[in-house]
Amino acid sequence: MCLPSQRLCALRCAVLVMLMLGTVMAQAAGSVLIWPIDPVLEADQQASALWLENRGTETAILQIRVFAWSQSGFNDQYQSQRDVIGSPPVAKIEPGQKQLVRLTRIRDVPPGQELAYRIIIDEIPSIAPVATPGNGKAAAAIRFQMRYSVPLFAYGVGLWSKEDSTRSRDSKGIGKADLSWDKVTVAGRSYVEIRNQGAVHARLTDATFKQGGQPKPLAEGLLGYVLPGAVMRWPVPDAVSADQPLQVRVNGATQLQSIAPQR
Repeated sequence: MCLPSQRLCALRCAVLVMLMLGTVMAQAAGSVLIWPIDPVLEADQQASALWLENRGTETAILQIRVFAWSQSGFNDQYQSQRDVIGSPPVAKIEPGQKQLVRLTRIRDVPPGQELAYRIIIDEIPSIAPVATPGNGKAAAAIRFQMRYSVPLFAYGVGLWSKEDSTRSRDSKGIGKADLSWDKVTVAGRSYVEIRNQGAVHARLTDATFKQGGQPKPLAEGLLGYVLPGAVMRWPVPDAVSADQPLQVRVNGATQLQSIAPQR
C-alpha cells in the first residue's frame, strides 16, 4: 500500500516550496513503541488491546486502520473491511505518553476458522522549524512518514493457536500450520515455495537448509508469513537441493520444525 496520491502530491509540493525558500533539513521519525506485536481476537473476545507509546521528544500523530489480509500470487493483499474496527482512528500522543487502541470485533468469525488482518499505523508527517546546528537559525524540517504494520488474527469457535496460560483451553481446538515446500525456477531464478494447508497461519523465522551436513541460512530472523490455504515464495541460492528438509521455527516455537519437500 502507498500513500494516497493527494497526500503524496501535497508533501512533494511542500518540499518544493521549502527548497525555494531556503535550507531544508530532513528528519525521520520512528520513535513509536507498539505492543503486543501479535494481538489476537479469541472466539469469546469482542475486543483486544494494542498499546502505542511515544518514545520520542515530539508529539506523534498516528492514523490507525485495520485491513483484511489475504495472500495470492505469492504476495500479500490488503482490502478494506468492517469486521474489526480500531479505536481511536487517529491518536495524538505526547512524548513519554501511551495510547490504548481498542480492536473491536463487529462480526463473528465462522466456527473453526482463522481470519487475518493487518493493523496499519501511519505516522502523519509534519513540517516544523528547527534550529540549524552551528548558527541557531531556523530551518524547515520535513518529518517523513513512518508506517508500522502489525498482524492481527481472529478465531471462530473451536479454534485457537496462541498459547495463553491465563485462559482455559480445549486441547482439541489448537490449530496448527501444515507446511510443505518445493523449489521452483522462474525466469532463471530459484525460489522456495512454501504451502500451508493447515487451519492457522505460519510465522516463519530462522529458516535454514542443510547441505553437506552444514546449515545454510535462508533467512536470519523473520522469513515471512504463510496464511491458511496460501503459497508464498522466497528466493534461494541455485545450489539448494530440492530433496533436503527445510528447518524453520514456526510461530515462535522453541524447537525448529523440519518441513519435508513437496512430493
